[in-house]
Amino acid sequence: MRGAQSLLRAILLLLPAGVVRAQMPQQPLQSETRLDAIVAHATGIEAGVGLSVPAGIYVRSGLVAGIGAGRHGLEGRTDLISRFSLDPFRQSRWAPYGGGGTSGRYRSKLDGGSRARLLVCLCLEGPLPLAQPSGIVPALELGLGGRARFAIIIRRGINARR
Repeated sequence: MRGAQSLLRAILLLLPAGVVRAQMPQQPLQSETRLDAIVAHATGIEAGVGLSVPAGIYVRSGLVAGIGAGRHGLEGRTDLISRFSLDPFRQSRWAPYGGGGTSGRYRSKLDGGSRARLLVCLCLEGPLPLAQPSGIVPALELGLGGRARFAIIIRRGINARR
């Protein structure tokens, strides 16, 4: 009997371990693409990309870079932002979050030149595709950072997290 138990243990140790949902690795980086409109004295439309990392259970911090067209030509932007999620474990399909940080806007002198601004936003992030542990999620942002800002975002969803 003892030999059979030892043989069974050896066989079980050699079998590959299955991954269950609770064991799915968390994605440390979250990428996004976005389209922003900054409505100010010199309004601009910019396409951007961003990366964020967890800074705790409720907070993700990251960098966004954008480039687009302003009133007098090409302009760009970089944002350092932290997002505070009110639903970090995706218990609701749609969840609000707030954000804050700094924003640098780079434009021609005719449009007011380059400046750094504080950035605050109120946002809403959508659901993962039905019955999927990860995928693409939509988000909307309304904020202030060099005047009014509006963004439509497509973000890589994180396993059981926001």
